[in-house]
Amino acid sequence: MSEAAVKKSHPKGLWVLFGTEMWERFNFYGMRAILTLFMVNSLLIKEADAAIIYGGFLALCYLTPLLGGFISDKYIGNRYSIMLGGTLMAIGQFLLFISASTFDSSIGTAKIFMWSALFIIIFGNGFFKPNISSMVGSLYPKQEKNKLDSAFTIFYMGINIGAFLGQFICPWVGDVKDAETGVRDIFAFKWGFLAASIAMVIGTITFFILKNKYVVTPEGRPIGGLPKHNDANDFEEGETQTAHFKSSAMGAAVGIFAVLFFVFRYLLVGEFGFSSVEMGQLIKGIIYPFIYSAGISLAYLIMSSAETKVERQRIWVIYIVSFFIIFFWAAFEQAGSSLTFIADNQTDRNIFGWNMPPSMVQIFNGVFVVMMALPFSLLWDKLRASGKEPVSPLKQAFGLAFIALSYFIIAHNVKDLGNSGLLAIKWLMLLYFIQTLGELCLSPIGLSLVGKLAPKRFASLLYGVFFISNAAGYALAGSLGAIIPATGDKFEKAEKLGFNLQDVLDKKVTLTPDQIALFEKEQLPISNTSFAGFEIHNLYEFFMVFVVLCGIAAIILAVLSPRLKKMMHGIT
Repeated sequence: MSEAAVKKSHPKGLWVLFGTEMWERFNFYGMRAILTLFMVNSLLIKEADAAIIYGGFLALCYLTPLLGGFISDKYIGNRYSIMLGGTLMAIGQFLLFISASTFDSSIGTAKIFMWSALFIIIFGNGFFKPNISSMVGSLYPKQEKNKLDSAFTIFYMGINIGAFLGQFICPWVGDVKDAETGVRDIFAFKWGFLAASIAMVIGTITFFILKNKYVVTPEGRPIGGLPKHNDANDFEEGETQTAHFKSSAMGAAVGIFAVLFFVFRYLLVGEFGFSSVEMGQLIKGIIYPFIYSAGISLAYLIMSSAETKVERQRIWVIYIVSFFIIFFWAAFEQAGSSLTFIADNQTDRNIFGWNMPPSMVQIFNGVFVVMMALPFSLLWDKLRASGKEPVSPLKQAFGLAFIALSYFIIAHNVKDLGNSGLLAIKWLMLLYFIQTLGELCLSPIGLSLVGKLAPKRFASLLYGVFFISNAAGYALAGSLGAIIPATGDKFEKAEKLGFNLQDVLDKKVTLTPDQIALFEKEQLPISNTSFAGFEIHNLYEFFMVFVVLCGIAAIILAVLSPRLKKMMHGIT
């Protein structure tokens, strides 16, 4: 089947949403690529603090879809939510442009603009993200829901085309170094943020102009309008058309959230109060508990509003699959932390005489998604036509298995590197290729599954729930990334200070208090990291953590798939 045939088999509205999401991802990933560099180099924020701010920002971006989904389903609909979200993100990026234009005259003012920008982007993303995904599912009438896996795979290609372009263009214009001296131009970041803002304006205007013509049902009715104008033909027989939550259920959900928040806070930071003023502890003690308690309390709220056993079981499938997705993203999102550190410190990045920047190595994921998304879409279509298409949870189990395989391969290739050996870049390229295969089995299929299983009256809210698994995965990714053992650069630093770092880690050398203070100042470890009580001595053991976590999750999800298929009641 050619690409033209694929276009013919899917509604034109898919391509409008494809383009809108592509520009939005250009905006978001382009900004992400240069944000921490801007904070460190222009606003003079410490690297550790910049990393914490970045992690908290990303987690919140995957929490606000809960709010955006709720408001959309109950009050303003998908269309207005997407335009509102796109407008807010464009404004936020422009405020970052202003921040990057004013820091030289007043860093304090520039920081105010930056915090305001991040706040606005977080809420803009919350309105945009769940609603555009929900609209993809709404494009297809009930009798064509089996096309959603291939539709979301195509949609996912738009996400990654935008991400690739943003990660290339925004750093190209915003992260500029002098060719002779290698000194970074700290005044150039504003152009990267401006490019991101323009991209979001283009995406929002594209949607505004084309939505009434193409984002419609086969009968020509607009999709994603005000909830009060929903048509009964879009719903399952007997299904309520508007989301209704009992006051008692909402009150109970708030109570459950409050109790769980403090329980998770105690488990994560060991205290109920808020005495700590250290930024890392505050984020870990506020954002992480919020993620976990919000997901569980929202589960109670939605389940209490389920009207039938079939509806309730389908929602349970969404929650069960979302739980396993946490482990996928915890492993996958090492790309921005531990894998980048390894690319920087222990990888030969020479490609045909060109030394690739370590921050660019992860761009291979976007390249591979763009290359493989259409073939995967065609594969699902072909398997479905022959009656051999795996059930969606089994596809996602394959995704977890692929990511476990990628880390198994890289673990054995770093096993004999030692403290100074260099990993060939081909192995990181292979890792990203295999992880891309896993991503295409899991992420677009998960979006599709929500579209197929969620009751339409709170579909956007359930997309918000689905994105909580991303937020929880990012939180876990940060915790797991922190257990990476010392790599080459730290051994070199210690050697310059007159120490053998391996002897220090193996407790063969006892450091004095002054020496410990010196290690802390140079950000050198004085002991090995640990996970679940097991000490991590080297990169091999570090990567095997992900092999075990994702491998076990893949096996359990695969075993559960037949049961989940029954709970889906005819939806695959």
